[in-house]
Amino acid sequence: MRDRRGEVLFVDARKLGRLVDRTRREFADEDVAKIAGVYHAWREGKSYIDVPGFYKAVQSSEIGGHNHLLTPGRYVGAEDVEDDDVPFAERFASLREKLEKQFADGQTIERIIADNLSRLAI
Repeated sequence: MRDRRGEVLFVDARKLGRLVDRTRREFADEDVAKIAGVYHAWREGKSYIDVPGFYKAVQSSEIGGHNHLLTPGRYVGAEDVEDDDVPFAERFASLREKLEKQFADGQTIERIIADNLSRLAI
């Protein structure tokens, strides 16, 4: 086993399991096994590599640099996102067009609802 004194493993499991209510998340056996596998790989020093957005091993000094806050997301960071080679201006224009269509659809739905409500009020 590798000596891990002065080191903390942060695991951000927010994307695992399912939200049962506003404050409680339940994990399936596979989720628990995945987290346990990460812990054992880290503890034993076997094939452990930090995975951005999921887990990261941090030195105690780094935790001190964050005023000893223990929020996993602060340390694990964001997961790597693959670049789809679409230029920003093109992607932004496409998203803006989609949003404008959704706003227009929303206004259409509001008019339909208002018409239906006015018929019910008679």
